[in-house]
Amino acid sequence: MIPRYSRPEMVAIWSPENKFRIWYEIEAHACDAQAALGVIPKESAEAVWKAKGIDFDVARIDEIEAVTKHDVIAFLTHLAEIIGNEEARFVHQGMTSSDVLDTCFNIQLVEAADILLADMDKLLEALKRRAYEHKDTIRIGRSHGIHAEPTTMGLTFARFYAEMDRNKARLKVARDEIATGAISGAVGTFANIDPSVEEHVCEQLGLKPEPISTQVIPRDRHAAFFAALGVVAASIENVSTEVRHMQRTEVLEAEEYFAPGQKGSSAMPHKRNPVLTENLTGLSRVVRMAVVPAMENVTLWHERDISHSSVERNIGPDSTITLDFALARLTAVVDKLLVYPDNMLKNMNKFRGLVHSQRVLLALTQKGLSREDSYRLVQRNAMRVWEEDADFMTELKADPEVTAALTDAEIDDKFDLGYHTKHVDTIFKRVFGE
Repeated sequence: MIPRYSRPEMVAIWSPENKFRIWYEIEAHACDAQAALGVIPKESAEAVWKAKGIDFDVARIDEIEAVTKHDVIAFLTHLAEIIGNEEARFVHQGMTSSDVLDTCFNIQLVEAADILLADMDKLLEALKRRAYEHKDTIRIGRSHGIHAEPTTMGLTFARFYAEMDRNKARLKVARDEIATGAISGAVGTFANIDPSVEEHVCEQLGLKPEPISTQVIPRDRHAAFFAALGVVAASIENVSTEVRHMQRTEVLEAEEYFAPGQKGSSAMPHKRNPVLTENLTGLSRVVRMAVVPAMENVTLWHERDISHSSVERNIGPDSTITLDFALARLTAVVDKLLVYPDNMLKNMNKFRGLVHSQRVLLALTQKGLSREDSYRLVQRNAMRVWEEDADFMTELKADPEVTAALTDAEIDDKFDLGYHTKHVDTIFKRVFGE
């Protein structure tokens, strides 16, 4: 990803230096296990560790690869240059390139997942804080973009919290599923390397041995991982879209923090645009873009091909780096979001009591009217509010068919906002467990 949408800690995971460090550790731990089995001399295994802490020369590896056209061989050649050809004679015994590449890739994905899970914890903390802050802040709920019935801003934050909490659980599962390694040799039969070598390497690197590999780790694991990232991204866009709607001029119930000195438009000095959440909408699409290729990577020829390789070299860094940046940006948006309760009430009252229509409908049915007749009476008066800018309560009290069933006091009671928020505490207990 471009630096504009990158954060250093995640970028470092995908650096050549980190990749070669992981490759080296895989090879070194494999040598230890081979020495324990008596397959290679103990002194040779110990010699490999002479390179520990040494920075591998990325330019030199690239130079060798330009000739060999093979990245793992180029690395092994450079390792031999560091520790000596004789000492390097037993490195990579019985292994194949995918043992190194796949195990490394999964380690990188695990490291990336750990950062993303920490990002999600910070986002969840911000959403929870804002939910409690606005637990009782009344706003109009909308369906199809049209005023429906009252809700609270706290419930909006709580809804997003619950969604992101589910995403965190999905990401944990994806992390666990991707945390496998394979040191099983050509076509995965362990013909030239003992399974205990794989067990040792995985134990040292915090992985589980892949139960059965071909020459590669099965790519359904990776498909599930990138699908989980895609769902997180979809939820980021969901939150972002709500903020963008709330910031529209004719709504203005909330808006992104507008910093001193910030400019909204090169042409119109009055503009305060939702640029951060618009940016998040776009970045979410970039993350989801990786899901279909990851699914298509599941299908490989026989025991292996490398049609998946070029895909993963792109989507691994790009998806995790982008999602890391997006989660951090969304956390900042939520944390600093400006909320306007007065505008929320103003918007809710724009149609002068219309949002209480269902309560009147139900009250009429309770008085013995059929649902069809009750709906007809309420809708008749509601349409005058829409079309004539009338007051809903006034119209109801002037309708003889309505007042034949309901007293003025009973009509007044149906316009109580507190009725709509009486179960907010119950919902909060369900979401936050408190």
